[in-house]
Amino acid sequence: MAFQNNEKLLPRQAAAQGFDIKKLVKEQLLLSKKIVLKDQLPKNLERVAGCDVSFVNNTAVAAVVVTDVQDFKILEKALFVGKPLIPYIPGFLSYREAPLIVRAFQKLKQKPDLLLVDGNGVLHPRMMGIATHLGLLLDMPTIGVAKKLLLGVVDDKGFVVFKNKRLAYFLQTRPYSKPVIVSPGFKITLQTAIKLVSKMIKYPHKLPEPLHLAHRLAKTTAKKQAAKKKKLVRKNTNE
Repeated sequence: MAFQNNEKLLPRQAAAQGFDIKKLVKEQLLLSKKIVLKDQLPKNLERVAGCDVSFVNNTAVAAVVVTDVQDFKILEKALFVGKPLIPYIPGFLSYREAPLIVRAFQKLKQKPDLLLVDGNGVLHPRMMGIATHLGLLLDMPTIGVAKKLLLGVVDDKGFVVFKNKRLAYFLQTRPYSKPVIVSPGFKITLQTAIKLVSKMIKYPHKLPEPLHLAHRLAKTTAKKQAAKKKKLVRKNTNE
């Protein structure tokens, strides 16, 4: 189903959950005026981080992994375990996951030069995908790397066009696998985002390495959390 069609269901879905979608839309539109899509990376890029969130039931694990840009050696990692404030609603992913990622990010001792985010950047109805929202919140360059195309049309050059603008790019990172969608989030151009993500692919992984490491950490930690909870329930039942 196209993103635009899903959005028609938002008021009813959100009302059932007690959220004011109109206010969130208004906020996104105001924030979109602050978006910077010019390269503002440090001259010598050294530390690149990836972030992702994994869910088990209603518990979320946010992971941030900072790597060396040359060999992707892990320099630092941080986790935050909590509960999402809202359910998943198309177009408002940042309100579900960004607060958790920020809490994990705040645990880092050193701020990375660039953050790769599992999700879209400006490829969004209001140009406010989670990568862009995080860039604004953290005031740093961000790139969105998504696995599914939610809106827009791919042209013959591989660019994703929405409202007559090239906002993202279909990047083939591994033979015989579906491309990832790369979009600038904040303080970076589309061309630079494509170039950097391409350089960060480490075969056989489909995702750029910092993001792959964050995804793996979030997923394994979430499984451990679920196992602990299950063990505790069994213990209480036996008692």
